[in-house]
Amino acid sequence: MNDGRVNDGRLGTGRSRIAVAGASGLIGGALVRSLTADGHEVVRLVRHAPGGPDEVRWDPENGRVDASGLEGCDAVVNLAGAGVGDRRWSDAYKTRIRSSRVHGTTALAEAVASLERSPRVFVNGSAIGFYGETGDRPVDESAPAGEGFLPGLCVEWEAAAAPAREAGVRTVFPRTGLVVARGGGAWGRLFPLFRAGLGGRLGDGSQYWSFVALHDEVAAIRHLMDRDDLSGPFNLTAPRPVTNREVTVAMGRVLHRPAPFAVPAPVLRAVLGEMAGDVLGSARVLPTRLLDSGFRFAFPEIDGAIRAAL
Repeated sequence: MNDGRVNDGRLGTGRSRIAVAGASGLIGGALVRSLTADGHEVVRLVRHAPGGPDEVRWDPENGRVDASGLEGCDAVVNLAGAGVGDRRWSDAYKTRIRSSRVHGTTALAEAVASLERSPRVFVNGSAIGFYGETGDRPVDESAPAGEGFLPGLCVEWEAAAAPAREAGVRTVFPRTGLVVARGGGAWGRLFPLFRAGLGGRLGDGSQYWSFVALHDEVAAIRHLMDRDDLSGPFNLTAPRPVTNREVTVAMGRVLHRPAPFAVPAPVLRAVLGEMAGDVLGSARVLPTRLLDSGFRFAFPEIDGAIRAAL
């Protein structure tokens, strides 16, 4: 059981030990590179037999983790989960999306709560899918959850971290937007299309995309890890969301490629199934709490975020 001894060493000074689930993903990989470059010790949670002291065995979908490997960690970061945009949402894949997040978070939160010496912070990933469809209405962290598969998933995902929070561990939920990066996510698919001159708006292009540069995503997560006065949900999105039409124009401008095409909504629905609702949906999300905490974006505008990813 947790005996109340919480590590209070700041991650920004000295060498810290940090456990990361999802270290092979787009955001997790970038976070690991940033932490190791600054001299921190990173412990990766892996699904195979550990290959050394820097790996800890876990099985997120079945809710199992070797808690002993987390002893002595200053922070535990959970960014694991089956890719939401990797394939069509069949009932089976939706179950996998949910179990990889909810069961994995529950296992990690319970492991954190059981440690003899608690980590200073538990960072548990979430997403702006929490808000669902917002149209042109701006929302921040004070807004309630929306309706549908993704909002319901995010509510369960965050609630699964309760054991860590109830044990007195500061718990943070970075609700991540659309990450602008070449290596994965929505932009990982957009870059090749636009480079080939095949880019264009999706649907009528009026839907808002709340983006964040990968650099700012990592910097914001580290900001949330470092600040002992910050807990709860934080939107990790640039200060000015843009429409899909604006994204299309910016991609063409930065990559010096025309973007003449448009993918009609019926075609997207035929190709993507239920997931098309989230591609065509609008989420105008603002990072109010992050800005209020003093965080400053290196790439607050869409052109700069795209250039940073090149």
